Amino acid sequence: MKKNFNSRILGTAAASCVLGLTVSPRASAAISDEDFNALKSTVQQLQSERAQDKQQIQQLQQQLGETQSLATNAVEKADAVAQAQATPVRNALHNFTMVGDAEIQYAKTFGNNTHSGFLLADFAPIFLYRANDSILFEAGFDVMLQNGAEPVSGHDSGSSTSVGISFAQLDYLINDYVTFVGGYMLLPLGTYSERSAGFLNKMPDGPLGREFLPGAGAGAQLRGAFAVGESGQMITYSVYGANGPSSLDGLDGAGSLDLGGNVGLLNNGNTGNLHTAPSGGGRLGWFYPWAAHKDLEIGLSGQTGVWDDAGNHNWSAAVLDAALHLGPSFELKGEFINSWYGTSDVGTVHPWAVWTQAGYKLAGLNLDMPVINDIELVGRFDKENDAQGTSTDRYTAGFVYYLTNTLLLEGDYEWLHSRGPAALPSNEIILQMSYGF
Repeated sequence: MKKNFNSRILGTAAASCVLGLTVSPRASAAISDEDFNALKSTVQQLQSERAQDKQQIQQLQQQLGETQSLATNAVEKADAVAQAQATPVRNALHNFTMVGDAEIQYAKTFGNNTHSGFLLADFAPIFLYRANDSILFEAGFDVMLQNGAEPVSGHDSGSSTSVGISFAQLDYLINDYVTFVGGYMLLPLGTYSERSAGFLNKMPDGPLGREFLPGAGAGAQLRGAFAVGESGQMITYSVYGANGPSSLDGLDGAGSLDLGGNVGLLNNGNTGNLHTAPSGGGRLGWFYPWAAHKDLEIGLSGQTGVWDDAGNHNWSAAVLDAALHLGPSFELKGEFINSWYGTSDVGTVHPWAVWTQAGYKLAGLNLDMPVINDIELVGRFDKENDAQGTSTDRYTAGFVYYLTNTLLLEGDYEWLHSRGPAALPSNEIILQMSYGF
């Protein structure tokens, strides 16, 4: 019975296999080429999307690394800033600078039996030291080289070098409108001493009449400026006290006036003024611009005080200065100098002078000529009277060739008409190389 049952099972299985072999080809034939290609396309699309997803994951991982690096740098910088802020910072760093100018000349003076020659006209360094935003010290020197003298005959022999201090002053900026100046300071009598001397002068020599004024003096000064409206107008001012002029020999004659001494330290080492009281002075100026590179400035300045040792006579001066710019190529400026002082021998002595100077840069002609565009034509007229018998009229024509903005070749010819016991030579020609640094 059991054997028959097993045989029945085996028979059934065999029949099933036969049926499977018979049906399977028919089911396979039911999948068409179109369905197969569609399935293949779907698989390929899934593979492409998977590759894109993998690429995006890599990009995100790279961006994450960059973000982490930036975050790390930001933290480091924040730590550095925090440490810097924890350390006290000064308003300004110490700053030491040397500027100035040097001039080399070739000159020929006519009418006094001299020959033409070369000379080191001047070496004028200026030292600037800034302690902070409010304190500045500045000092200027003039180094001159000239022939020495043989002691017996007095004939030129050897050479000698002189070093003179032109100014040494401390500047303290109290606020935007007031600056304190103290020391051996440039005096604001006119504008030439502060703005036009040395390299800034477009002539090889200075104008007549400046010898009637002290260029510097020992004292203290308050100066500043403030705006007028919103058009760029400015009012400038300065008020100062200084030791003032003194006497060369202790006398009070016309020839005893000394404008360059009385610096406060006597030759015996003591301190003090050579006369009874210091002098006082100041300048008031008005600056008016009406267009770019077009402006007018007018100033009035003066000083007065005793000059002789006994304090019996005053020395006074008044200066009217003006400067006009009509574009970047034209400049006209000048001063009228009027001084007077009392004496015991000739009464009141009244020296005076006037000078005016003009310059025109040929670049203003708008020519396509590089050499011509680097030339500035200059002219000057000056006149002085020393009130002691000598008067001089001078006419000057010259040029400035700008090799660079700091290296200048200057030349002029001067016609002089001088009369009196201290008359100047008739004519002079000067060539000068100037370098500002």
